[in-house]
Amino acid sequence: MPNNIEGRGLTDREMVQLCLELEKNRCRSIAETLLETEHQELRNLYQECLNQAYENQNELFRLMSHRGWYAVEPATAEQIGKTQSRMQQNLHPDHQF
Repeated sequence: MPNNIEGRGLTDREMVQLCLELEKNRCRSIAETLLETEHQELRNLYQECLNQAYENQNELFRLMSHRGWYAVEPATAEQIGKTQSRMQQNLHPDHQF
């Protein structure tokens, strides 16, 4: 139910969208930090934080999707094939030559 009474505040959708964007940015930030951390105990801690941020992001995404606030169109077979091809090239760049 929207809470934007007389132009004050945000709707529920806008609040959840903002939370989702914050979690996405949190995931990116933690992942970047994790990639640049050498100390194993600290890496483990960042990994736990990243896993929790992924879970939070996924929960917010599912909520928005369930309420029809975040529509995602299914990929076509052609799009899936192109993506698989790109991923294979990235995983095995030596096979390109």
